[in-house]
Amino acid sequence: MSTMPIIRALSARLIMLVPYAWLLVFFLVPFIIVLKISLSQTALAQPPYTPVLDVAAGWAGVGTFLAGLSLDAYALLWSDWLYLLSYLKSLEIAAVSTALLLLFGFPIAYGIARAPRRWQGILALLVILPFWTSFLIRIYAWINILQHDGLLNQLLLALGFVRTPVTWLSTDTAIYIGIVYSYLPFMVLPVYATLEKMDESLLEAAADLGCPRWKAFWLVTLPLALPGVIAGSLLCFIPIVGEFVIPDLLGGSESLMIGQTLWTEFFGNKDWPVASAIAVVLLCVLVAPMVFYEHMQKRELEAH
Repeated sequence: MSTMPIIRALSARLIMLVPYAWLLVFFLVPFIIVLKISLSQTALAQPPYTPVLDVAAGWAGVGTFLAGLSLDAYALLWSDWLYLLSYLKSLEIAAVSTALLLLFGFPIAYGIARAPRRWQGILALLVILPFWTSFLIRIYAWINILQHDGLLNQLLLALGFVRTPVTWLSTDTAIYIGIVYSYLPFMVLPVYATLEKMDESLLEAAADLGCPRWKAFWLVTLPLALPGVIAGSLLCFIPIVGEFVIPDLLGGSESLMIGQTLWTEFFGNKDWPVASAIAVVLLCVLVAPMVFYEHMQKRELEAH
């Protein structure tokens, strides 16, 4: 009896185990650690929380450890409006930024998909070209562009659009500019990948039946591009909610997002339990769009 089928079956199972092992090591284990810290209490010690599991004490140590866990950090989140406002501000900025990214990204992806095939690779490369430079350098460049005497104000003054320099930095507008600029490829590429696979004969058939171009776009192109739109929206929305660098450098005190609050609790206040509770709640909030996308993917596979 040949052993090749058995070896192939084992190899296939091992390959399937790789993503699960990755999630176990780099997601589940860190999450359990953060969850444990969120159930602890702040202490002037190293590490700065209690209780700490003493394995050498045996079951008595485990009992003492479990008895010391509490929900005080979560109670603090609900009792202080600062945290709730930070969550709401993050969701607001993420939603508006994702809408702007779709507004700008869809036409770019559509243009690339409709360009001659020999140019599509070059155009897609131009979209991701900014990623070849450091993220921080690009954000600091925007600080120079948006400052009071920066390039943007000089251009607006030269064109006569404004009479006095406009305040851009430390505003929500600056945050939106930085986010849209930084996350645009995450919207363009999934939408382009979907539009590039679209059968153009469907549009020709719609035109032959007397369907106007705008109606063919609405009834044919947009529904077929929906999986890419959803994927791009989630790829942008989820990391934007927890964004720290862009709002910290381009935004102001009134644009306090949850990433900044998290950083302040960890490194400023040294309150690791509260910071961990913020991270756990944030993860639970972000699980909702992930589950929605998974449900959409499952329905699409079942339809085919």
